[in-house]
This record gives sequence, C-alpha cells and structure tokens, in this order.
Amino acid sequence: MAAVSLGMPSVPSTLAQRRKSRQIQVGSVAVGGDAPVSVQSMTTTVTADIGATLQQIAELTAAGCQIVRVACPSQDDADALPVIAKKSQIPVIADIHFQPKYVFAAIDAGCAAVRVNPGNIRQFDDKVKEIAKAASEAGVPIRIGVNAGSLDKRLLERYGRATPEALVESALWECSLFEEHGFRDIKISVKHNDPVVMVNAYRLLAARCDYPLHLGVTEAGPAFQGTIKSAVAFGALLSEGIGDTIRVSLSAPPAEEVKVGIQILESLGLRQRRLEIVSCPSCGRAQVDVYKLADEVTAGLEGMEVPLRVAVMGCVVNGPGEAREADLGVASGNGKGQIFVKGEVIKTVPESKIVETLIEEAMKLAARMEADGVPSGEPAVTVA
Repeated sequence: MAAVSLGMPSVPSTLAQRRKSRQIQVGSVAVGGDAPVSVQSMTTTVTADIGATLQQIAELTAAGCQIVRVACPSQDDADALPVIAKKSQIPVIADIHFQPKYVFAAIDAGCAAVRVNPGNIRQFDDKVKEIAKAASEAGVPIRIGVNAGSLDKRLLERYGRATPEALVESALWECSLFEEHGFRDIKISVKHNDPVVMVNAYRLLAARCDYPLHLGVTEAGPAFQGTIKSAVAFGALLSEGIGDTIRVSLSAPPAEEVKVGIQILESLGLRQRRLEIVSCPSCGRAQVDVYKLADEVTAGLEGMEVPLRVAVMGCVVNGPGEAREADLGVASGNGKGQIFVKGEVIKTVPESKIVETLIEEAMKLAARMEADGVPSGEPAVTVA
C-alpha cells in the first residue's frame, strides 16, 4: 500500500477581501484603494521646538513610520510647520484643534495633510467652504478625526454617550459639508478607547461610505494594555478588510507605536515579514532556558531586514517540527541543541554555543538571500 503524504494544511495568505475605498495621496504615501495599509505615529515634542521635533521624526522614520502627525495648538507651533514639513523625510500631518485659523496655516506651510477634530473647533462648520477651497487648491487632503472624548455636544445630548452611531453620524455629517463644496479628498477616523465600541463604529462607517479609514483605539493606555487593545481592534477590522492606515496610541515612546503597528500588519499578512522569532512558551518539559535563548537571539539579530524565520524551541515534543519548518532553528534538550537550516540538521552544539551558532547561521542565510536579491519575503503564516 502506497504511503499517503498528509502534507501541511493550506492556509490563506489573506483573511478577507479588502474593502473598496477611494484613494487619497498623503504626500508620497497613497492611502486607500489598493495601496498597502500604512503605519502612522505622532510626535510627543512641542512642535515649536523644531530641532526636537525633527529629531523625533527621524527616529520614527528609522523605526518604519510612514506618516507622522504633529500637534499645532499655538501660533508658535504653526510658525514651525514650514520648516518641519520641508525637512521631514516622511509626510507631515498637522493636527488641529480649537482654532480653524491653524488649518489654513498648515496648508500654507506645505503639510501633506491636515487632521481636524470637528467636535472641538469653534465655528468649524462655518469655515468648511474656505477650508475646502484652500485644501483643494493646494492638493492637501483632510482627515475628519472624530474622538469619543471630544464629540459634538449636540450628539452627546442626542445619544447620551459616544456610541458607534454617534461617532459615525458626526464624521459623515462633516464629510457632507465638504461634499457640498465638491471636496472629497478625505479620510476618516472614529476613535474610541473601548475596542468593542471602536470596532462597531468602523464597521458602521465602512458600510456607509467609501472614504479611506484611519484606524485607531484612542488613549489605549500603557504599552502592554495599549498593545493588546490595539491588536484586538485592528485585528478584527483588518481581518474583515476594513482599514487603510493605522496609528497605535500608546503611553510610550512613539517609536514603540510604530513597532507594534508594523508587527500587527505582518502578523495579519498585510505586510511582508522581516525577521520572525518563533519560540515556545516553555513548560516543565523544557531542558534549557528558552526565555534567555529567545531574548539573546532576538537581540543578536536586531535590525535584520530579510524575511527570516528563526525557531528557538526548548524540548523534543514540538521542537524538531517547529525548527524544521523554520528557515533556521534549534531544538534543545539535555544541555545541547540540534541546529536546523532549511529543514535539515546541520550540527549539534552545546547549550553554551546555541546563540552564537544561530546568529552565525542567520547571517549566512541573510547574506545568501540578499545576494539572490530577496530584500523582503512573503507574509509568514504560522499554524499552531
């Protein structure tokens, strides 16, 4: 009787068809349509401090940020925008609250886009015609950014709180005012600190318009909590094809927001992966310090850009299988580790040599891939 190969299960590389949205251009970055989902962040510096702001933008750019937002609450901040917009390596969005005059200042300064919060800009509706004209002439898109914490008082009175319906009504009302003047170069966000409310708001919004959507869980919290809340909310929406650009909001350095955002996209197969560490959670079967091994391998390979999957496994149950499926891996036990490269055991080394051996072999693989012209790889799907 012939042997039957069970093989590996077929796994779809994408979770759902992307929602069809119109495309806008934020500086050099396309948002919506068939453009890849982009990652944004926001500076924490005082914008008027041009040197500090440009330094942070450079750090964000190095972390992989594609679009950056800067706050503009004062005239000094507005005065700094022309230099910042010109010297930033990535498109700059001016974040405007309270004073509509800064919208015009941001457009004149050459910002790639302007974010307005209709709920807290005094007499904003009266200025829409002028804003639409100025933005249209300059080719600057507008983000209608509705936040639960600054919802229009009229809607709060009607709905009692910032419900999904209230958030969506606010956003679409403001869009309609711009549409009356022929302006549709718009993207929308309807943020809330509760992922469930946020997800339902974006689902409603996605069904009612074709504008590109900026996803965000606002005030998500400290790094750990905010990462979980953002991953849950973004994962739910992006897996349904909803979302064109994302910003993870953390009470942490902005570069951390970018790292989390990039990892979310890679995990969903929406961005080509780079280095991926597959490591076991450890258990009573582990015969090596898996946590230490994984941390040291991660640190040793930090900054690697090629799509390399490295498995660091601590026992003989799942270890050999996971190591064999990775580009490079180790199955550890009894004070030693079997090193796998592309599914084949190439050597067995003592535990003290595992990390340096993995790093050495990873560098060889990376060099080979770069020589073959493989700067990035297909999104990885891990089946557990």
